[in-house]
Amino acid sequence: MEQEFTAITSQEDFDNAVKDRLEANTAAITEEVTKRFEGYLSPDEVSKLNEKISENATTIADLTAKNKAYEISSAKMKIALESGIPFELAEKLSGETEKDIRADAEKMAKYLAKPNASPKFSSESPVKSTEEAAYLSMLKNINDR
Repeated sequence: MEQEFTAITSQEDFDNAVKDRLEANTAAITEEVTKRFEGYLSPDEVSKLNEKISENATTIADLTAKNKAYEISSAKMKIALESGIPFELAEKLSGETEKDIRADAEKMAKYLAKPNASPKFSSESPVKSTEEAAYLSMLKNINDR
């Protein structure tokens, strides 16, 4: 059975004639492209993933910094206890590593452990007896008048 030839005289007739072929070709190409690039990410998906990675990186950096601060604080407390430094002064220790903090603690402990080197000075000589103390007190009262 032969189809009868009809001439296409308008754009609308042409569009109707090729519509089915275009849809079939588009479906075939779409299916082929979908199979070929299965498992790959679209640019929109990549953009969303990059945003999530950026947010997570910021969170990880913050948590890492907090963790390091806690570790340093804990090391300062431990070293202060070992060095005989009061807990109130433990945070005054400086350093980023345990070795640096320990060196600073040793310096600080030297100052805290030193007894007062200068004796208390009195301009008066020590009293040797109660009688002498009484005379000195009487003399002082006379001089104050």
